[in-house]
Amino acid sequence: MALTDEQPAARRPDPAPHGHGLRLDHWDPDTEAHLESWLRGRTDPEFRRWNTPLTTETDLAGARAALVRQQAQADDGICMPFRIADAASGATLGHIGINVIDRVFRSARVGYWVLPEARGRGVATHALDLAAAWTFAELGLYRLELGHALGHEASCRIARTCGFPDEGTLRGAMFEAGRQDAFRDVHLHARLATDPTTAVAG
Repeated sequence: MALTDEQPAARRPDPAPHGHGLRLDHWDPDTEAHLESWLRGRTDPEFRRWNTPLTTETDLAGARAALVRQQAQADDGICMPFRIADAASGATLGHIGINVIDRVFRSARVGYWVLPEARGRGVATHALDLAAAWTFAELGLYRLELGHALGHEASCRIARTCGFPDEGTLRGAMFEAGRQDAFRDVHLHARLATDPTTAVAG
């Protein structure tokens, strides 16, 4: 559909938010390096400690299928997945996704993971800061939720640093590690578009 005066190009979402030495880019299911990074991230023991995905990838074919499904959901407006990349080298550092996008209530949930070699460098904090700002400015959402397994103190610190205050505990709201027949509590944070902007160092 051609752009009109009512549909200026400036209103299109920025396809690649960037800053803090990072670029939030797109995953390419046809790029082997992307598949390898996705598979490493999703099979990493620390990721598995705190997350239990509905589907588990065990090889590159599974990783490709996951990225294809993710892209289809993005095309449907359900989510916006980003590959966290080093702005200078382009190397993959992790993933951050704006998920369960609800256009009626103008809300979504954010989730992320970082590869082992990128941890301890503020990557997750800076990626969350970029993604939150992008979500409010480009998608026009009002509320962005962040939930993590109770006891995941690193995620708690990241959320608070990025202006996501604690909102409470959701009982039995996610799977136990490695199981889909038992549940654990979730610590909920959220940030509103009207909340004060939090300055993130670096």
